[in-house]
Amino acid sequence: MRSISLTSIRSVATCILFSFICLGSPAFAQEPAKADTAAAPAAAGEASGDAAAGEAIFKQKCTACHSISQKVVGPALKGMSERHEEEWLIKWIRNSQALVAAGDPQAVKLFEENNKVPMTSFEELSDDDIKNIIAYVKQEEAPKAAPAVAGDNPSGNPGVAGGGTSAGGSGGFELNNYVIGGLVVLMVLLIALIVVISQVLKTLNNLKAQRKSAAPADLSVQHKSNRMAELMITFRELAKNKKLVFFTVLMVLILLGSLSWKAMWNTGVHQGYQPTQPIAYSHQLHAGTLKIDCQYCHSGAYKSKNASIPSANVCMNCHNYVQATEKYNGEISPEIMKIYNALDYNPETKEYGENPKPIEWVRIHNLPDFAYFNHAQHVTVAGLKCQQCHGPIETMQEVYQYSPLTMKWCIDCHRTNDVKYKGNDYYNRIIAVHEQVKKGEKVTPALLGGIECGKCHY
Repeated sequence: MRSISLTSIRSVATCILFSFICLGSPAFAQEPAKADTAAAPAAAGEASGDAAAGEAIFKQKCTACHSISQKVVGPALKGMSERHEEEWLIKWIRNSQALVAAGDPQAVKLFEENNKVPMTSFEELSDDDIKNIIAYVKQEEAPKAAPAVAGDNPSGNPGVAGGGTSAGGSGGFELNNYVIGGLVVLMVLLIALIVVISQVLKTLNNLKAQRKSAAPADLSVQHKSNRMAELMITFRELAKNKKLVFFTVLMVLILLGSLSWKAMWNTGVHQGYQPTQPIAYSHQLHAGTLKIDCQYCHSGAYKSKNASIPSANVCMNCHNYVQATEKYNGEISPEIMKIYNALDYNPETKEYGENPKPIEWVRIHNLPDFAYFNHAQHVTVAGLKCQQCHGPIETMQEVYQYSPLTMKWCIDCHRTNDVKYKGNDYYNRIIAVHEQVKKGEKVTPALLGGIECGKCHY
């Protein structure tokens, strides 16, 4: 065996230590993401003025009454550019009743063919907006090569499942005093490791030199048992090195302690949890593209402890008409059919059967039983946006738990956010009670909400 240079070992260890310090810096991991983020707006701006812009307007304002290839409340839009001139379509979409009142033959005929149901006026749309809608309808008229399957799109989770930003309120690496202290301790341990390894290598080199002088010239004739004996002697010599034994035991204890601490710290923390739901409901489409308010579906958030899961009847307010047939070659979307099946609803006769069954949604955000959280207190009183806890929900194709929901996370929020007490009825009542206390007037629990149902019936 060749002798190992202690100077080479120290040089290699120094390089490893320097590389660890450099690669451990959060700045190295975050800079590329900033570049990608900066490039996104530039790419987004190129889509304006075409069918893509018309798609967003169409889905926001038209899908409640119209479909491309199927009659809903209004007629199917397929071929409308062939039936009518663009100038006429712009006038009709902006204010159809004005054309009807003026006696326009095409407008009167279309109005009567659709049971004289007036079309909503869109005075706020510019000519370019309406042209974009027309371009989108033309684009959708062309047959698709293969229908899209709901749920095939990857989720918008940038976090735990796929790498990138871990879904959390802090959004990235938090460089605090504990982390700095841990790095300092780790550096000290690495330096100590280098010193101990140097001493061990020095001892081994001395042992090898002694054995070479005492061993026969031809080592190839040594028996296997002699090699085992040599290994045992080496192990015993190393075991006599108290510094090496101490450092080995110390490193094992640190490793086991770190793993145990991490396991205990993350017990009950489900950040990034993203279960598969029974229906591939897209918040990106409904809350993002269509701009549907969160509380339209989660109506309990402003008045109750729970945000509530919407019933399937809430879905039917729109999907009684909106069936996404233009994406499935005239067939109803399979995900919308799951709603119909749950309600035992026949879309052809528009009648409900007698065998409805619940949709078994999988819960994502689940606090421990000993933790009390009231949505109304945070949404109505504090005025928080849903995104503050649930993250960019309007961009999620499939919802996941964005924040850690730990006690530390909640306490950090309570320490940093301002209380919006001006013009807030909740705090006005408390201030009024304080004024009564100053005047020495009688103050009862009722004045502080003591007769509210939720105080006792929880």
